[in-house]
This record gives sequence, C-alpha cells and structure tokens, in this order.
Amino acid sequence: MSSFFFKKKEISLKFILNFLNLKSSKIVKDIKIKNISNLKEAKKDEITFLNKSQYISDAKLTKASVCIVTDNLSSHLNKNIVKIISDKPLIDFYRIALLFYPDSDKDDEIVKNSYKNNNYKKNKIIIGNNGLIDKSVKIGQHTKIGNNVIINSNVKIGRNCNIGSNVVIHNAFIGDNVIIKSGSLIGLIGFGFTYVNKKKIVFPHIGRVIIESNVQIGSLCTIDRGSLSDTVIGEFTSVDNQVQIAHNVKIGNFCMIAAQCGIAGSTIIGNNVSIGGQSGISGHLRIGNNVKIGGKSGVIKNIKDNETVMGYPAKNIKEFIKNKNEKN
Repeated sequence: MSSFFFKKKEISLKFILNFLNLKSSKIVKDIKIKNISNLKEAKKDEITFLNKSQYISDAKLTKASVCIVTDNLSSHLNKNIVKIISDKPLIDFYRIALLFYPDSDKDDEIVKNSYKNNNYKKNKIIIGNNGLIDKSVKIGQHTKIGNNVIINSNVKIGRNCNIGSNVVIHNAFIGDNVIIKSGSLIGLIGFGFTYVNKKKIVFPHIGRVIIESNVQIGSLCTIDRGSLSDTVIGEFTSVDNQVQIAHNVKIGNFCMIAAQCGIAGSTIIGNNVSIGGQSGISGHLRIGNNVKIGGKSGVIKNIKDNETVMGYPAKNIKEFIKNKNEKN
C-alpha cells in the first residue's frame, strides 16, 4: 500500500476503539497503529477490514495487527490478530481511514508553488503556455508538455514523454517515452463513497497512478488514483480515447484498450489483453493473459488465460456465435 503523497498519523488502538465505540476481541496492551491497508498488503501494526466472504483467503494470510470484521467472518482470521467486531466494517474503516489521512478524501486543484518555464530549459524540456507545475515535480529530459497543463505536487515524469494540452496530473509516477494526449485526467479521486444517515462519506484515496514506460494514453481519459493500493498501467499498453480506469485497477503489459471502455475498481488485467470499444468490465475481477474481449461486451465474471469472449454477459466467442445463430 502506498502513501507517498499524504501525511499520515500514528493512532493508538485505544483511541480507535473509543472513536468507533466498539470493543476488541481480547484485552491487549495498547499499541500504536501505524497505517491502514487492505488485507493482502497489510503489515504488522496496521489495521485492515473484512466484510465479504470472497476475501477469506486473503484474511487467513493477512499480517495486519488489527482487523475490523463482522462477527460471522471473525473466525477466519489468525488468532493473533486483534478483532474489532462491527456490523458495518467497511463504513467503520472509512472513518478510521480519515483519521489517518484527513486530507485524502479531496483533490487539491491549487498549485501553490509553480515553476516558470525557463527552469526547465537546461534539461531540454518544453512547456507550453499557461501551465501550472508544482516545484516538487520532477521531469525527465526531452519531455514536452502542452498548454494549460496542471501538474500537482510530488508527481514524477520520465524522459522523452509527450503530454498534450489541458491535461491534469496528480499523485502519479510516469515512466519514460509515455504519451498522454490532450484533455486526460490522471490521479484524481475515484468513485468510492457510501451514505450514512443521509450523509455522504467519501473513501480516502491514498494510492498513486503508476504509468510504466512506453504507454500511450488517449484524449479525454480518466485514470483514478488508488484507494488502498496503486492503479497501474503496464509497459507498452495503449489506451484509446475516452476510457475510464477506476481506482486500484492493474493492467498488464502490451494491452490494447479501445475507445469508450470502462474498467471498474480493483480489477486486475493480465498481459497482452485486447478490449474492444465500448466494453465494460465489472470491479474486483481477474482477467487472464492473452484474453480478447469483443466490442460492446459486458464482463461480469473472471476470464481465464487465452479466452476470447463477447456479448453481455460476456461468454466464450464460440458460444456467443452459436446462440446468435440459433436466435436467427
């Protein structure tokens, strides 16, 4: 789990219990909780949550010291983990996350300390007019940046990149030889919230967007930063125009994603995957290597390696064609 962009606090377990008005499964010496994390990536002295049976396998292996969990799932956790029993673990975890990262549920659009264009001349960097680039941003040699671009604090951009006009970049690491076409938004908050007593609670997004080398991002794309892990786009992947990639999505190398696709949060896509235009992929899925997804498909379940699928719900291409012929 990455927290490079946000300052965090250490909070005592006693304070967390009092804040949530809940009790732990056993009496323990008060400890300092150093961070929040998901089940899979959590470390010692970190707090996580478990609210769905589909994550039981991760729960059995988690290294977290504390877990907010429903009573019926608590038995799947290691006996050494301090369990905080809750009717609504996700909502309580939302609340705890904001204690650790109080500023991570919002996007700061203001660049307070921007460089002037002549600061980059020595590295042969070209920047267009009306750009706002925070002084902390690191940009590699021979990179070109268009007009009206906003790049906020702590972003790192590699060598030989080409960034179009009207692009906004937050919370991102960008490799070498990357193309980002005009109008795309990289690293802003994703679509994660819930309602409690008619009040919206926005889930903090403390992760990053990592765009590896030789990637191309089309115009008017939105790539959300991670919530509890990073959003990642692998090497040599090409993303067409008007594509939405949600928080925590991980896309492998040499993938091709056609225009107007949407990939929901926390889905993992393998290498050499082709996705046809206007397709939608549900969240928390696993798409294997060498998969081909036909245009206008709706993927709602995992896909194994080397499959070709199409339709809604997406099914094996042979079955799709057979069903279509039978209807005709």
